[in-house]
Amino acid sequence: MRIRIKDGLYLTMDEQNLYASGDLLIEDDRIIQVGGQAPEDWQADETISGKGKLFMPGLVNTHGHTPMSLLRGYADDLALQVWLEDHMWPMEAKYTEQDVRYGSLLSIVEMIKGGTTTFVDMYDHTEVIAAAVEESGMRAVLTRGVIGLCSKEEQQAKLQHAVNFAKEWHGKADGRITTMLSPHAPYTCPPDYIEQFVEASRDLNLPIHTHMSETIKEVEQNVKDYGARPVEHLLKLGVFDRPCLLAHAVHLTDEEISILAEYDVRVSHNPGSNLKLASGIARVPELLRAGVKVSLGTDSSASNNNLDMFEEIRLAALLHKGVTYDPTVVPALTALRMGTIAGAESIWLDEVGLLKPGCKADIIAIDIDQPHMIPHTDLVSHIVYSASQHDVTDVWVDGRQLLKNRALTTLDEEQIRWEAARCFERLNG
Repeated sequence: MRIRIKDGLYLTMDEQNLYASGDLLIEDDRIIQVGGQAPEDWQADETISGKGKLFMPGLVNTHGHTPMSLLRGYADDLALQVWLEDHMWPMEAKYTEQDVRYGSLLSIVEMIKGGTTTFVDMYDHTEVIAAAVEESGMRAVLTRGVIGLCSKEEQQAKLQHAVNFAKEWHGKADGRITTMLSPHAPYTCPPDYIEQFVEASRDLNLPIHTHMSETIKEVEQNVKDYGARPVEHLLKLGVFDRPCLLAHAVHLTDEEISILAEYDVRVSHNPGSNLKLASGIARVPELLRAGVKVSLGTDSSASNNNLDMFEEIRLAALLHKGVTYDPTVVPALTALRMGTIAGAESIWLDEVGLLKPGCKADIIAIDIDQPHMIPHTDLVSHIVYSASQHDVTDVWVDGRQLLKNRALTTLDEEQIRWEAARCFERLNG
C-alpha cells in the first residue's frame, strides 16, 4: 500500500530537521520520504490532502492500566493506598475477561482518537488486552503486572503466566506488540520474588517495568521493611542490571538520580495522576540534567481521569516551571519530545517517534486551522500549550489508517461504549 500526503506541514521531531513541508510518502508500514515533492514516477494507491493540518509522530504513553477505564470517576480525591486498597483492588477482583476486554477497548478508542499510537500496559488477563490491541491496529508494549502478596504457590503461578505471556506475544500482531516483565512494585513484591523476575528478564532478554517511589509513605515503608530506600533496594536485587522502566519515581534523592543515570534506568513521568493522588511532583528537571531518559504516561483513567497525552505534555512543561520559578526549565520542545521520541526510546522502540525515512509510519494529523491554533507562530508551542486530544483528525499506525476525519476505522466505538457501560453496571451492582 502506497500513501501520499500532499502539500502537508510536518513536525518531524528530528533535531536536525524539525519541520518539513510538501509530500510525505508511505510504503506499506514505512515512511520513505518527508517533505519536498514525490518523484514523478512514484504512484500512490491513495493521495490525501495535507492542507490545514500539521502531521507529527504519534504520541507514546509509557505507563497505564487500560482495563481500569471502567472505574473512571468511581473513587476520587483519595490518598493512593486508600484509593487502591479500599476501592480499586476490591472492584478489580470482580473483573471478568469481558470487563478486561471492554475496559481495554474503551481506553484504546480514547487513545486512538487522542493521537496516541503506542502505549505501555501493566495488568492481568493480558492475553485479552493483547487481542484487543491486535484487533485495533495500535502499537503496545504489554506486561502482566504481578502483585506478590500471596502464597508461594500463587506467586509461582503468576510468574509463570507472566513469562508465558511475554514469550508468546513478543513480536506478535505484525511486530506491533512487544512485552516486558512487571513485578508490580517493591511494596507489593517480596525481595526474593523480585529477584525471580530479574532472572526471568535475563532468560527472556526482556526489560522490566515496575512502579517505584510514587509516594513518601511507600519510601518510608521500604526503609522500615528492608532497611533501604526503593532505589537502593532494587539496585541490590539486580533490577537495574536489566533494561528497566520505572513508573513515577517521584521521591528521589540526588544520589538516587545519579544511580538511575548510571544504570540507564528510564522513568515514566505521570504528572496528572501524581497530582490527582497528591503523590508529589517528580524531580524531572534534575533527572533530565543527569541524563535520565524521561517519558510521559497517563497512568490509568481511574487516577487521571483521562488518557489525553496532550494534557500530560502540557503539564510536564508547566508544572516544573511553577515549582522551580524558572520558565526555562522544561521548554515546550523538551516536553513534546518526552511524549514522542523520548517515549519511544524509553521502551526500546527505535523505529517509532520520528517522521523520518525508514521509520514506522505511526503518524497523526492535527487540525491547525482553529482559533486556538492561530496565528501559526510557533507550532511546537501551539501543540504543547494550546492543543488537546480533540484536535486530532487522523491517525496511522504501521501505515494503516485507524482514524479518518475523526472516525474510527477498525473498531465499533458505539458498541464499545455500550458494552463498557454495561460492564460497570454489573461490577457496581
